[in-house]
Amino acid sequence: MIPVDPTFAVRGGEWSIGLGDAAIPGIPGAGAADAADKGGTGFGGMLADQVGALEKLQTDAATGSRALAAGTADPTEVVMAVERARLGMQLASQIRTKAVDAIQDIFHTQV
Repeated sequence: MIPVDPTFAVRGGEWSIGLGDAAIPGIPGAGAADAADKGGTGFGGMLADQVGALEKLQTDAATGSRALAAGTADPTEVVMAVERARLGMQLASQIRTKAVDAIQDIFHTQV
Protein backbone atom coordinates (compact mmCIF):
# COMPACT_ATOMS: atom_id res chain seq x y z
CA MET A 1 0.00 0.00 0.00
CA ILE A 2 1.29 3.46 -0.93
CA PRO A 3 1.25 6.08 1.85
CA VAL A 4 -0.91 9.12 1.15
CA ASP A 5 0.77 12.52 1.31
CA PRO A 6 -1.86 15.00 2.57
CA THR A 7 0.06 17.98 1.20
CA PHE A 8 -0.21 16.65 -2.35
CA ALA A 9 -3.89 17.48 -2.79
CA VAL A 10 -4.01 20.87 -1.08
CA ARG A 11 -2.66 23.20 -3.68
CA GLY A 12 -4.32 26.41 -4.77
CA GLY A 13 -5.55 29.71 -3.43
CA GLU A 14 -8.72 28.36 -1.86
CA TRP A 15 -6.62 26.61 0.79
CA SER A 16 -4.74 29.70 1.92
CA ILE A 17 -5.75 31.77 4.91
CA GLY A 18 -5.99 35.45 4.07
CA LEU A 19 -4.78 37.46 7.04
CA GLY A 20 -4.67 40.83 5.38
CA ASP A 21 -3.52 43.52 7.81
CA ALA A 22 -4.84 41.79 10.92
CA ALA A 23 -2.78 42.18 14.05
CA ILE A 24 -1.29 38.86 15.11
CA PRO A 25 0.57 38.79 18.41
CA GLY A 26 4.07 37.39 18.09
CA ILE A 27 4.26 37.60 14.29
CA PRO A 28 6.47 40.43 13.09
CA GLY A 29 5.24 42.28 10.05
CA ALA A 30 1.55 41.62 10.71
CA GLY A 31 0.00 45.07 10.63
CA ALA A 32 -2.42 46.34 13.23
CA ALA A 33 -4.63 48.31 10.84
CA ASP A 34 -8.33 47.78 11.41
CA ALA A 35 -10.69 47.16 8.47
CA ALA A 36 -12.96 49.99 9.62
CA ASP A 37 -10.01 52.41 9.57
CA LYS A 38 -9.29 51.49 5.95
CA GLY A 39 -12.86 52.17 4.85
CA GLY A 40 -13.87 48.49 5.04
CA THR A 41 -17.39 47.38 5.75
CA GLY A 42 -16.60 45.58 8.98
CA PHE A 43 -18.19 42.40 10.25
CA GLY A 44 -21.42 42.76 8.24
CA GLY A 45 -19.52 43.12 4.99
CA MET A 46 -17.26 40.20 5.79
CA LEU A 47 -20.29 38.06 6.61
CA ALA A 48 -22.01 39.05 3.36
CA ASP A 49 -18.83 38.24 1.40
CA GLN A 50 -18.61 34.78 2.98
CA VAL A 51 -22.28 34.03 2.28
CA GLY A 52 -21.64 35.07 -1.33
CA ALA A 53 -18.61 32.76 -1.48
CA LEU A 54 -20.73 29.91 -0.09
CA GLU A 55 -23.38 30.58 -2.73
CA LYS A 56 -20.68 30.50 -5.43
CA LEU A 57 -19.43 27.13 -4.12
CA GLN A 58 -22.98 25.74 -4.30
CA THR A 59 -23.48 27.11 -7.83
CA ASP A 60 -20.14 25.71 -9.01
CA ALA A 61 -21.03 22.28 -7.61
CA ALA A 62 -24.44 22.30 -9.31
CA THR A 63 -22.96 23.43 -12.63
CA GLY A 64 -20.24 20.77 -12.42
CA SER A 65 -22.80 18.08 -11.62
CA ARG A 66 -24.85 19.02 -14.67
CA ALA A 67 -21.73 19.01 -16.85
CA LEU A 68 -20.73 15.60 -15.48
CA ALA A 69 -24.19 14.23 -16.26
CA ALA A 70 -23.82 15.57 -19.79
CA GLY A 71 -20.40 13.92 -20.08
CA THR A 72 -18.44 17.14 -20.58
CA ALA A 73 -16.68 17.49 -17.22
CA ASP A 74 -13.71 15.93 -15.48
CA PRO A 75 -15.08 13.73 -12.66
CA THR A 76 -12.20 14.66 -10.34
CA GLU A 77 -12.93 18.38 -10.62
CA VAL A 78 -16.65 17.82 -10.08
CA VAL A 79 -16.08 15.69 -6.99
CA MET A 80 -13.76 18.37 -5.57
CA ALA A 81 -16.33 21.10 -6.27
CA VAL A 82 -19.14 19.10 -4.65
CA GLU A 83 -16.98 18.32 -1.63
CA ARG A 84 -15.98 21.98 -1.23
CA ALA A 85 -19.66 22.95 -1.34
CA ARG A 86 -20.60 20.26 1.19
CA LEU A 87 -17.85 21.25 3.61
CA GLY A 88 -18.68 24.94 3.22
CA MET A 89 -22.33 24.30 4.02
CA GLN A 90 -21.40 22.19 7.06
CA LEU A 91 -19.14 24.96 8.33
CA ALA A 92 -21.83 27.61 7.81
CA SER A 93 -24.36 25.44 9.62
CA GLN A 94 -22.03 24.91 12.59
CA ILE A 95 -21.23 28.62 12.80
CA ARG A 96 -24.94 29.44 12.72
CA THR A 97 -25.66 26.93 15.50
CA LYS A 98 -22.86 28.33 17.67
CA ALA A 99 -24.07 31.90 17.11
CA VAL A 100 -27.65 30.99 18.03
CA ASP A 101 -26.44 29.21 21.17
CA ALA A 102 -24.34 32.23 22.16
CA ILE A 103 -27.28 34.62 21.67
CA GLN A 104 -29.55 32.35 23.71
CA ASP A 105 -26.96 32.28 26.50
CA ILE A 106 -26.81 36.07 26.47
CA PHE A 107 -30.60 36.38 26.67
CA HIS A 108 -30.80 33.86 29.51
CA THR A 109 -28.15 35.63 31.56
CA GLN A 110 -29.66 37.14 34.70
CA VAL A 111 -28.46 40.53 35.78
